[in-house]
Amino acid sequence: MPKTTTGLDPKIYDYLLKSSLREPDVLARLRDETAKHPRANMQVSPDQGQFLSLLVRMTGAKRIIEVGTFTGYSSTSMAMGLPEGGGIIACDVSDEFTQVARRYWKDAGVDHLIDLRLGPAAETLAGLRADGEEGKFDLAFIDADKENYQTYFDHCLALLRHGGVIAVDNVLWSGRVLDPTDETEDTEAIRAFNQRLTTDKRVSISMLSIADGLTLAVKE
Repeated sequence: MPKTTTGLDPKIYDYLLKSSLREPDVLARLRDETAKHPRANMQVSPDQGQFLSLLVRMTGAKRIIEVGTFTGYSSTSMAMGLPEGGGIIACDVSDEFTQVARRYWKDAGVDHLIDLRLGPAAETLAGLRADGEEGKFDLAFIDADKENYQTYFDHCLALLRHGGVIAVDNVLWSGRVLDPTDETEDTEAIRAFNQRLTTDKRVSISMLSIADGLTLAVKE
């Protein structure tokens, strides 16, 4: 994910951060460390992390699913917005990346709120459904391999209560969704996902231009 909002003038983005960002020190340190990572572009932007935390508070979410954890910025942000008794099931395939997340969860004092499930997320989500967890979650955040977005979305939708919210990241894909010559697997997957969601009557939706595009879907 880019460090600015796709298509937004850098000066306006800088003003946005100066005028509204309230980034805790632990998240600033995590962001700085991740910036040195060879795959730093996978980290959410600080304003998006703050928005996710606010979304947790606005919806009163207690039980959250995260698909794609990386070094933990989004999960830490959301956990810091959780009420007493809340928790996150975080799905990722990389022990290496999430070792960084574990350190910062502990530093932020939220490690007891996050249940990391290492393995293919589709299997983890299917397992939750098989265990009778359908309809028992309040919020889901999807930010993982793009070709499986629809699979993750369908599983998360089944796991959410009515009125629950799914937030889906990278739906603008740095503008590449508009390039007809871009036929890469990830771009085609996001295009197809976005198109299908426009007519999905199971949810009400709004695509926001924050960061690399964030679609919010509310379960009917």
